[in-house]
Amino acid sequence: MDKVKIILNGKAVEVPSDMTVLQACQREKVEVPFFCYHPKLSVAGNCRMCLVEVDDSNKLVTSCSLKVKEGMSIRTNTEKVTRGRKGVLEFLLINHPLDCPVCDQGGECDLQDISFSFGSDFSRYHMEKRAVADKDLGPLIKTAMTRCIHCTRCIRFSNEIAGTPEIGSLGRGEDTEITTYIEKALTSELSGNMIDICPVGALTSKPGAFRKRSWELKKTLSIDVHDAVGSNIYVESRGEAVMQIRPRLNESINEEWISDKVRFSYDGLASQRLDAAYRKKNGRLEPCDWETAIKEASFQLGSFKREEIAALVGPLVDCESIFAFKHFLQKLGCVNMDSRLDGEYLGTAIREGYLFNTKISDIEKVDAVLLVGTNPRIEAPLINARWRKRFIKDGLTAGLIGNACDLTFPYAYLGNTVQDLEDIYTGTSSFSEKLKNAQNPMIVLGLGCLTREDSSDIYDLCLSIAYKYSILTKNKNNFNVLHTRASQVGALDLSFVPGKGGFNAKEIYKSVKKGKIKVLYLLGADEIPLTLEDVKDTFVIYQGHHGDRGAHLADLILPSPAYTEKDGTYVNTQGTAQKTLKAVSSLGMAKEDWRIIGEIAGNMKKDFPYTTLEELRKYMYELLLKKEGEIFYERFASRIGKRKEKRKTGFLKPIKSFMENFYMTDVISRHSKAMAVCTEVFERKRRKKHA
Repeated sequence: MDKVKIILNGKAVEVPSDMTVLQACQREKVEVPFFCYHPKLSVAGNCRMCLVEVDDSNKLVTSCSLKVKEGMSIRTNTEKVTRGRKGVLEFLLINHPLDCPVCDQGGECDLQDISFSFGSDFSRYHMEKRAVADKDLGPLIKTAMTRCIHCTRCIRFSNEIAGTPEIGSLGRGEDTEITTYIEKALTSELSGNMIDICPVGALTSKPGAFRKRSWELKKTLSIDVHDAVGSNIYVESRGEAVMQIRPRLNESINEEWISDKVRFSYDGLASQRLDAAYRKKNGRLEPCDWETAIKEASFQLGSFKREEIAALVGPLVDCESIFAFKHFLQKLGCVNMDSRLDGEYLGTAIREGYLFNTKISDIEKVDAVLLVGTNPRIEAPLINARWRKRFIKDGLTAGLIGNACDLTFPYAYLGNTVQDLEDIYTGTSSFSEKLKNAQNPMIVLGLGCLTREDSSDIYDLCLSIAYKYSILTKNKNNFNVLHTRASQVGALDLSFVPGKGGFNAKEIYKSVKKGKIKVLYLLGADEIPLTLEDVKDTFVIYQGHHGDRGAHLADLILPSPAYTEKDGTYVNTQGTAQKTLKAVSSLGMAKEDWRIIGEIAGNMKKDFPYTTLEELRKYMYELLLKKEGEIFYERFASRIGKRKEKRKTGFLKPIKSFMENFYMTDVISRHSKAMAVCTEVFERKRRKKHA
C-alpha cells in the first residue's frame, strides 16, 4: 500500500494513501469526535461533528469524507475547530430530550460523552422542542425517535450489512424521520446490531428495557454457542443473572456483529432450568441427592453389556465434557456413540472433510460460490453477511441448489435435485461455465444434503465438482461443510463417533425402539426423534441444564451448567478452537459435566485420571493437535476416481435446507420468551407468505 506524508497537529507522519483524515487521526491516536461515521459502513458525512481544519480550505471540513494527500496539513485542536464542534453539538442538542436518567443508553452514549467534552452548560434555544412518534420495529428493538440525531447508521446497516432495506428516512429539515415507511417489523436476523451502532438512545433493546445500567454490569469474554460460527461475545451479568449479551470484535470471525438469536435469547438461560438431580420412581421424577444419583447411574451402566449401552452428545456441549465422556465410555467398552444426531454424512476420516476450509474472513476473496442444501441466512447469518459484503464490494457469482430463499444477495437458482448437481459436474448447467471461469470459487455443503439416504453420493459428487473446477487443488481448499451446532466440529476432532462395530445415531434410535439398547446416556442431547413409548424398555440418563426433550425422556437427570456458567472450549465450523469463561455461578446442585462423569467413573472403579480442568485440557489439546497437518488433496484423490457416474437412490428427491426456524434451534433459544415472540411474529408471516 502506498503511503503519503501529512502534517498532523504540527507533527509529520506517514499514513496509507487510501485513508481518510479521520482514519489517519485514529491511527495516530488523535481524538476526533463523530456520530455518523462507522468503520464498517459507507461514509455519510451528515453529522458534521468530525470537523477539522486543513490548509487548502477556508472552511472547516468533515474529516470522515476527506481523503489524505501528500503534504496535507491537518489541525484538530485549534480554537476555530473547537468553536465549530460546539456549534454543531448545540444544533444537535436543540431537540434532544433531557431524559438521560431514564434512557437505557445512559452510561454508554456517544452523545453524552461528546457533550461532556464539547457541549455548553446553557442553551440559547427557547422554543418548543420537536417531538417524533415512536416506530414499531418489531419485538426486539425499542424506539424513542425524539432522541434520534439522524446519523443514518441504522439505515446504512440495514442496506449494506443486513441486506434488508426496510428502514430509511422521510421528510426534510425539521420534518426528517427515520422509519420503516409502512408499519412492519424488521426481518433481518442481524437487526439487533442497530442497537450497538446507534450513538444515542433512539434504538434500544425491547426485551431488556429498563432492566439494567451499564455501570452495574460485569463483562465476561465468551463465545456464542447458538450456531457453529463461534462469534466472540461479552456476557454481561449482574450478580448471578445474565443481563445482556453483546458482540466482541474479532475480524476473522464475526467482525463486530452478532445474530439476534445470540443477543436476545439469554432470557432462556433462566427458564426451565435443572437445578437438582432427579430419579424416576413409580413413573414420576423425584428429587434426589448427588450420591444417590451417581450410584444409580453407576448401577445401570454396570448392569448391562457394552453393546447394550449407547451415548449421544448434544449441540451445546464443550470439548472438555466430550473428551471426558469418551474416555469414560471407552473404559466401559461402549462403542455405540455419536454426535451427529441427525445422521449427517461427513468425511470424518480426515479433518478437512468436515470443516469450512475457506476461512470465514477469506470469503471476501472468493468470486464464485455454489451453495448446496443450505440457507446460510438462517443457518449462519454472519457467514451470509460476508457473502453480501463480497457482493457489494466487488461482485459475487452465486448459485444455489436447494430451497429457493432470500439470501440478501443475488444468486442463480439452479434447482433442488441431485440431477441439477450432476448437470454442474457434466458441464450442462449454465453455472458450470461460471465456475470454470472463476478465479477463486468455493463450494458449500449444508446439512440439508448431508442428512439424506444418498448423502454419501452427494458428498462425493460435490467433491468431484470441487476437483473438476479447481475449487480444490494442492495449493487451495475451498471445499466446505457448513455446520449448525457449536459442539459438532469439536466432537468430530475428538472422534466422538461409533467405534468398531458400533451404532451411529440413526442405528441407536432404531435399537432403542427395538429394546436392544438398555441404557441410553444423553449428554445435552435433546434433538432426538424418540418418544416415551420408544424408550419404555431403555433406562435413559440425561445430563444437561434445561428441562427439555431429553429430560422428558429421562429416568435419571444429572444437572449441569450452561455455557455462561463454566469454562469450556468450542471449535467452530472453520476449525478454530475458542474458550468460554465462567460469567455467573451455576444453579442449585449443578456440576460441570466432566466432574459428573468423573464421579460416576470413580464409583464404578474405572480409571479417570483428571482431577482438574487444566489437567484434562492438557491431554485433550494433545489429541486435538494430532489433527493438524493432514493432507486433504492426496487422501481424497483416490475416492474421486471411484465415484459412480449415475446414482438412482434419491436422484430426483428434492434437496431441502436443514433449518426452518432460525429463532428456536436449541434448549436455550427454545425456552427464551424473546425468541418465542419472534417465532410467532416472523414464522407466522412466513407461513402466510407460502400459503
